[in-house]
Amino acid sequence: MYRISEELAEWGRKRIEGFPVEGFVYGEGPSKPVFMMVGEAPGETEVYSEIPFTGRAGKELMASLESVGLTREDVYITSAVRSRPYRWGTKKERNGEVVERKYNRPPTKKEIIAHAPILDAEIRDIQPPLIVTLGNVGLQRLTGPKSKVTELHGTLLETPVLYWDDEHKKYRETDRHYYVFPTFHPASVFYNPSVREWLKEDWSRLGRLIGKK
Repeated sequence: MYRISEELAEWGRKRIEGFPVEGFVYGEGPSKPVFMMVGEAPGETEVYSEIPFTGRAGKELMASLESVGLTREDVYITSAVRSRPYRWGTKKERNGEVVERKYNRPPTKKEIIAHAPILDAEIRDIQPPLIVTLGNVGLQRLTGPKSKVTELHGTLLETPVLYWDDEHKKYRETDRHYYVFPTFHPASVFYNPSVREWLKEDWSRLGRLIGKK
């Protein structure tokens, strides 16, 4: 099993201090995975379990893995940001009481930069044979802001990936080319049910790809 160093984790926690985020969830999986999956950020469930993709989206993701004959133990699961980004909102309870609570939200560019060295280290150390990005955040973190999952999903890309140059405060491309397979974030089916068919097709293609490898 692979796990980033405690020193890097602590540096990541310090870099994201002051942002509206909570918790810290480590990436999880073997040092030689079938592929690496890069999501967006932990949600409320993941912050409490400290395990990536254990909420509703996690169940969808496990079903997709099962569809290609894999389990959580076969892949390395990580994300662009390791802490849960949240916003405050209100919810009306059944008794009519209005309560304030935290809701998940997408991470900001600055939050992604704060934890960029963590993902960079994971990719550098594991050297995954294939990277599966889940949603736009993971895809754009690795291939740039012009990439869109709606245009690239289900396509095998051979490309450098971006890493954060902290000294010069900008992203740079790796010398090595990686295989990147973009698909939708598993939570997208909750908000747009029509995505489910695309997601199934993507995972079917992914299953054929890893079969060939």
